[in-house]
Amino acid sequence: MELFAVPDLPEIREGEDLAAAIRDRVDLRPDDVVCVASTVVSKAEGRTFDLDDFPPSERARGIASRLEAISGEEKDPRFAQAVLEESDELLLEAPFLLTATRFGHVGVNAGIDRSNVPAGDLLLLPEDPTESAERIREGLPVDRVIVTDTCGRPFRHGQRGVAVGWAGMHASRDWRGETDRDGRELGVTVENVVDELAAAANLLAGEGDGGTPVVVVRDFEWGAHGGSDEHFRAVEGDFVRQALQGWEFDG
Repeated sequence: MELFAVPDLPEIREGEDLAAAIRDRVDLRPDDVVCVASTVVSKAEGRTFDLDDFPPSERARGIASRLEAISGEEKDPRFAQAVLEESDELLLEAPFLLTATRFGHVGVNAGIDRSNVPAGDLLLLPEDPTESAERIREGLPVDRVIVTDTCGRPFRHGQRGVAVGWAGMHASRDWRGETDRDGRELGVTVENVVDELAAAANLLAGEGDGGTPVVVVRDFEWGAHGGSDEHFRAVEGDFVRQALQGWEFDG
């Protein structure tokens, strides 16, 4: 398997044809997987907003005040309001905002980004990243597209690339019913392939000012395995999320 970044992409602005920008700069094969950072998808879809677009509610002011007291750093209640409006649920209000987005992704601050945008601006995640992946796929000569983001993980330090949307492929590769090298049947192994490819792509895309938000994965083979589109864990089976819903920060 080979991965390479698409070179020389311009600064993407609202309304631009992102698929055409990719297509014009790289020779793609039908079985390539194109991984696109959510930042450029959001810019093309007009998901850049000013802080003043989010007049703070009393709840947002209270959240910002509490976080300011905890961290000792100034917190803008307008940012807290943006997080509230982009979230389906707040799992934690302190010591940071851990949220569930409307499309199922759980992460800090509803995935709202303040990097690679002008000062005072906010970059929101795509409203439906899987629909975004499908639109990009329709404009490319490939079968598979993944929209990626970076976020932290429980029990791990630092951030990694993850998939927030995908098209043309299953999210997970199912090994259940197959056997290991000793002939034992696998009973629980379901491999989240879109996250693994997103993480690999993130090694090339980077986190700073490299300007390489699109990465092509070439010669990835799914193999003779089943698959499913289960990606975001359902609430009723997510025991960590259930525990968080009953937990209060004491500090």
